[in-house]
Amino acid sequence: MFGKPKNEKLSYGIVGLGRFGMALANELASAGADILVIDSDEEKVRLLREQTDNALVVHSLDKATLAETGIQNCDVAVVCIGEQLEPSILTTLNLVDMGVKKVIAKATSAEHGEILRRLGAEVVYPERDMAVRLAKRLESSRVLDFIQLSAKINITKFAVPDKMVGHSVAETNLRAQFGLNIIAIVNGPDVLESVHPDYVFRAGDCMFVSGSEASVNKLSDWIGD
Repeated sequence: MFGKPKNEKLSYGIVGLGRFGMALANELASAGADILVIDSDEEKVRLLREQTDNALVVHSLDKATLAETGIQNCDVAVVCIGEQLEPSILTTLNLVDMGVKKVIAKATSAEHGEILRRLGAEVVYPERDMAVRLAKRLESSRVLDFIQLSAKINITKFAVPDKMVGHSVAETNLRAQFGLNIIAIVNGPDVLESVHPDYVFRAGDCMFVSGSEASVNKLSDWIGD
């Protein structure tokens, strides 16, 4: 049975190891979190045992079986079985009734989400939320091209937004604001490979910047504001 960790870190119970549940478990484990994972698929559970000792094969999600796993001792329980409505709803209900402090449940539709919310769960829509973020970024950031050189370095081509036109490289100061370096500016046939701080951005400019994915996302969000 999973017991309450002695340290001050939050503990997480994950029910269901589909794509969402597996990704969540891997990310939490990589961050050093205490996790308990539950699924009926022995192969998926076996893979997670490389990340945590608390990976259990469970074929029933009734309250008694869940209690045997110790998931009620987790600070947060996440129900990742949104594709199957009845198991998702019953498991969420059981976890709430068992007194888990925070229950988060994956939903696949607004109706499904409303039921889970009324049961007392915090509802997430992974596929919808991802699509919305991607659409917003594509629409607002003017990202024209993206090359990943490594896990930490990317080269991204942006269409320079109106808010930067008429301002110099020094004034916008992307390095200080976002941790990005401008490595080239293109405007039609003109290519500026050595970008000086006093260069003033023009309408139609495209800039190539290098930096981490997080830095690129920050600039993207700033452009979209």
